[in-house]
Amino acid sequence: MAKSKVVFECNQCGYQSAKWNGRCPDCGAWNSFEESVPAVPVRGGAAAKKAVDLSDKILELAEIDVDADVRYKTGIGELDRVLGGGLVKGSIVLLGGAPGIGKSTLLLQICQYLGENYSVLYISGEESARQIKVRAQRLGVDTDGLYILTVTDAEAICDTISQTEPDVVIIDSIQTMCLQSVASSPGSLTQVRECTNMFMHTAKSKEIPIIIVGHVNKDGNIAGPKVMEHIVDAVLYFEGERNLTCRILRTVKNRFGSTNEIGVFEMYDKGLEEVENPSQMLLSGRPENVSGTCVTCTMEGLRPILAEVQVLATKSGFASPRRMAKGYDFNRMAIIIAVLEKRAGLFFGALDVYLNVVGGFSVTETAGDLAVALCLYSSLLDKPIESNVIAFGEVGLGGEVRAVSNVVQRIKEAERMGFEICILPKTSLRTINKEDYSIKLVGVSDVGEAFREFKNR
Repeated sequence: MAKSKVVFECNQCGYQSAKWNGRCPDCGAWNSFEESVPAVPVRGGAAAKKAVDLSDKILELAEIDVDADVRYKTGIGELDRVLGGGLVKGSIVLLGGAPGIGKSTLLLQICQYLGENYSVLYISGEESARQIKVRAQRLGVDTDGLYILTVTDAEAICDTISQTEPDVVIIDSIQTMCLQSVASSPGSLTQVRECTNMFMHTAKSKEIPIIIVGHVNKDGNIAGPKVMEHIVDAVLYFEGERNLTCRILRTVKNRFGSTNEIGVFEMYDKGLEEVENPSQMLLSGRPENVSGTCVTCTMEGLRPILAEVQVLATKSGFASPRRMAKGYDFNRMAIIIAVLEKRAGLFFGALDVYLNVVGGFSVTETAGDLAVALCLYSSLLDKPIESNVIAFGEVGLGGEVRAVSNVVQRIKEAERMGFEICILPKTSLRTINKEDYSIKLVGVSDVGEAFREFKNR
């Protein structure tokens, strides 16, 4: 019998080496090599395999029957929105997030609704059954359809799922699961990959949706091999600041829905509560008659969300002025400052500039550029922007204000929230009729025109 050869594998990128290294030569990660035993190939290779005829299992697309009810509603509208309408039968969903962000809380809360009509098997490798019971009492979860299993053997879990056939399975977490046939510790690169692959085959063969909780590393990515995210059907990230109540559920992969949708929650003592109107939550407590603040509208999937941008430009006490941005791309802020200095004649060279998007929210699209530019100008002049003004548009390197998508949805959201003046790209006005809206629409072609509009008010 051939002796298995021990190799060392990087748990960040999968690079393999015959000896242990302190630093991975491929991705540069420190102390990431773990011992692994590769599978021994079968003597004879492919020639020794028996030919299998699968021609009788080939189906035409028109012959495949799809049931009308292929999704399970979770009872939480924000989660259903992110999933594309609910849990798809036979799908496998990976939920990641920082420790204490609320992953287990969210999954235990959906068990209350799912347990009324379906059987839910909650498998935990981190908590005992008594600990889960205590947490369920705190969250008010008392459904009869919830069953608890506290084991870490992935093969035994799959056998149990095949025998009992529950309607929904939750595994918390994948980093605690292990296969006895794999000679590595739980949470290692090989264990996470093989366990996920086994759960995937079980979910597909039994048409049972499985939700897997994944830990994240210090970089914010889900710990484990990248191939794990390719295996699953949907990848969700739970984001938020530990000292804030706002939580955002974001999808980065979804085979059965949009990848741009987000769900907004607030964390309380009794668990998570969904926020149906994120704009109102993010705009609550706005300061009055303060320079450097402006509201913009960003699109998260099909949902327009209003967010408040704040900028503070003040005299620097250092030889090199400081630049900081939270909730907005730092490099994008630096580009806008350079555009204002070159095209608008403003000077920020001796000023510290601090930018913040209120509420822990992040503006990731370029539609927030115009609001950032107005905030910079307002803070420099120390002149407040009126509270009933909203602005959105992309700022180019030539100082021009370029059109953005979904203009109608943005205007309607601003109108619904009570804003009276909307500053937007002039090119976007060509496709809409001003008479259809009660809000005043002001089109600008460049940042200079936007500044003049603001200065004349």
